Amino acid sequence: METWTQVYDPFNNIWLSAFIALIPIIFFFLALTAFRMKGHIAATVTVMLAIVIAILFYDMPITMVAATTGYGFAFGLWPISYIVIGAVYLYKLSVKSGQFDIIRSSIVSITDDKRIQMLLVAFSFNAFLEGAAGFGAPIAITAALLVGLGFEPLKAAGLCLIANTASGAFGAMGIPVIVAGQVSGLAPLEIGQFLGTSLPFISFTIPFLLVVIIDGMKGLKEVWPAALVAGSTYAITQWATVTFIGPELPNITSSIVSLVAVAVFVKIWHPKMQQNHTIDPVEAQLAVSLDPEAQLTAGRILKAWSPFIALTAMVTIWSLKPFKNLFVEGGLLETTILQIPVPGLHNLVIKTAPIVSEQTPYGAMLKLDLLSATGTAIFIAAILSIFILRMSPKAALEAFVETVKELQKPVLTIMMVLGFAFIANYSGMSSTLGLALAASGGVFPFLSPLLGWIGVFLTGSVTSNNALFGNLQQITAQQIAVLPMVLVAANTAGGVMAKMLSPQSIAVATGAVGLVGREGDLFRFTLKYSFVFLLITGGITFAQAIFIS
Repeated sequence: METWTQVYDPFNNIWLSAFIALIPIIFFFLALTAFRMKGHIAATVTVMLAIVIAILFYDMPITMVAATTGYGFAFGLWPISYIVIGAVYLYKLSVKSGQFDIIRSSIVSITDDKRIQMLLVAFSFNAFLEGAAGFGAPIAITAALLVGLGFEPLKAAGLCLIANTASGAFGAMGIPVIVAGQVSGLAPLEIGQFLGTSLPFISFTIPFLLVVIIDGMKGLKEVWPAALVAGSTYAITQWATVTFIGPELPNITSSIVSLVAVAVFVKIWHPKMQQNHTIDPVEAQLAVSLDPEAQLTAGRILKAWSPFIALTAMVTIWSLKPFKNLFVEGGLLETTILQIPVPGLHNLVIKTAPIVSEQTPYGAMLKLDLLSATGTAIFIAAILSIFILRMSPKAALEAFVETVKELQKPVLTIMMVLGFAFIANYSGMSSTLGLALAASGGVFPFLSPLLGWIGVFLTGSVTSNNALFGNLQQITAQQIAVLPMVLVAANTAGGVMAKMLSPQSIAVATGAVGLVGREGDLFRFTLKYSFVFLLITGGITFAQAIFIS
């Protein structure tokens, strides 16, 4: 079949071309904020706009546009939705088995102040899951846990999305930084160390921000010591890990240290004024949390937490190098990975300068990693949980069917979002936006994180963003005489700030807490925080570009 070479400036005016490429994104913003459209409808219209622009303005062949859209839909199902369904199903097993009441009681036995509970779950446990699994599972699980603890669903989802900012750069055992190194030619260890000079400061502020969101400045005055312990222990451990060990483990080490530190601290310190949840009288009769010290035992707590212990064990095994080596070329389980070339697309789209140094075929392989996928690790943990919790097959099946029904619209939204992302990438629209920003010259270091922000907004993944724009950041850095490390690291840091409002993340969060149709409300909740962090990251990057050479 004939190839097609990407065109990055169809109007011979990069700013006009960028405006056209921005139309789907602008519409999506307005659809969720001003028009208050439901997520799956807004995403569907966005895909349609992207298709029209790709065909009419970028001259992308219709067959390739169709193949690209289908490829995005398929990727939205596997591996993204596969992970989300598994994560929510695991949580539902805990609830349906009656064990979540004991989980709630065990958390309450540490502290019955909901602000500190939020720090333990939304900040520390979220970061741990991000380090082990990533790709939406941390948001789905921790947001659902907060709702189970009595948090209002919208606030629970928003808090977990914002908290994820602290850990997004090093998610899934550091894969975003590793990919950034692969595409830019820089050492991942050095990129991680450079990120360690700025991200810990942002990580330190997250617990304070979360407390302010949930209870204002009054609440911060009451529990600032706990926020200080959470933020400082996390930030220091994050810095030490990326500096002396590498980018693979900072989320794991930082989350464990901060979680243990806060848990120990609140045993010897208590806020003068508690902020507790109002427990419904009927629910109170069923919940063990009324008198946790009298009824909790180590055995009951261990059993209740077993689904999440199994989850931790499985995703940790799946992340270990010896296990991953089973699936590489020549590995024992290599044949369990199916690589399916996308018909009419694979290696037929040609990327060209300045996005790449020489013309390069754009691969399009649908990877069905039946055993090595993170979602499989989560589902194995769910199956183990069914036996440990002694649930009947009927009850387990009913919980699964209920999970799938509840997630139908979020999965549709994810598919549409990925369809748009793939159209933007394969048509060249994403690269148009990147080149427009790069054309800003000396101002680009300040805008460099914005490029990463756009990349994550489009793809929902810091890893995918680095694969998309990492090389462009490196090339631009050389053109404007800035240390490449500064801009490559900024691509990751800026991308992290978009995770809290990327359509994919919003769809995952709303699906996990039962807010399907209210994606716009959650989008508006996180929007201002994303922009503030992006501005801070831009300022830091601009200063680094000036003073580091």
